[in-house]
Amino acid sequence: MIGRALTLIAALCVAGQAHADDPCADYTPQQRPQNVGRDIVGQEMDVIQDQGHMLFAVYENFPPYSWEEGGQPKGVDIEIARIIAEDLGVEARFNFVDAAENLEADLRNNIWKGALIGGRIANVMMRVPYDSAFKCRVEQVVFTGQYAGESIAIAYDKASYPEEKPVPAYFRFDTVGVENDSIADFYLSSFAGGQLNAGVRRFPTMQGAMAALETGEVMAAMGPLGQLEYGISDKGAVHQPPLAGFAISSWTLGVAVNFSYRPLSYAVDDAINFALQDGRIAEIYASYGLSFQEPER
Repeated sequence: MIGRALTLIAALCVAGQAHADDPCADYTPQQRPQNVGRDIVGQEMDVIQDQGHMLFAVYENFPPYSWEEGGQPKGVDIEIARIIAEDLGVEARFNFVDAAENLEADLRNNIWKGALIGGRIANVMMRVPYDSAFKCRVEQVVFTGQYAGESIAIAYDKASYPEEKPVPAYFRFDTVGVENDSIADFYLSSFAGGQLNAGVRRFPTMQGAMAALETGEVMAAMGPLGQLEYGISDKGAVHQPPLAGFAISSWTLGVAVNFSYRPLSYAVDDAINFALQDGRIAEIYASYGLSFQEPER
């Protein structure tokens, strides 16, 4: 299974490297959002409040952010979605989705067009990496509600590294677990001309890489800080060393809303802003044992 959040942001890294000066340099206009009257643009808020619930698209089997346990939604993104819905005076409902081939496909399938087979259009999609270059390319979506930051880190076995914490250069000789086709995988595979390839062990998910660290199959694991912190045991620790040559080792997360429903996007952004100011989002992260990283707004 291709990594979810890492696969999404990997495409943005390429855009960021190619267009550092002008993020919209190679922008090609897409199909324009439909021009509609003011009464239609505002209708979605009325519909949501009349029906008493709203639908959030969240990634499935993606702890600590979104998953189901005993039929109940769990995770950081679930709790933040509930804050949004509560602020609008409605119930939060969830559509658990798998990641498509890239972020643009995820947004197309879940926010503005719908999948070719099955699927549902959601009012809001959670855990969307914010990037100015990508924002230029997807006119059908409003990127708003930046609620947290995420960054790459290294988890390691304390017995294997009793004195010095591992940095990427160590993986010329030591083993490190990554999620297959993730940004950490791409980075380590290209580091120092591919000299680390022999030590990289690839797993279908980040959970698998962390399980391998726990059993001693690998000496370290590299991926998003939140996933490492959630999966680490007392045998290990997590740190964030400088990562030479890493184009984007940290990014901001927000939500996506259909372009046609601007009032909804404003209401969602306000709800998230209030929850950031009064500390509720930081408290959610702490309740899952995670470090809260402030978003760049």
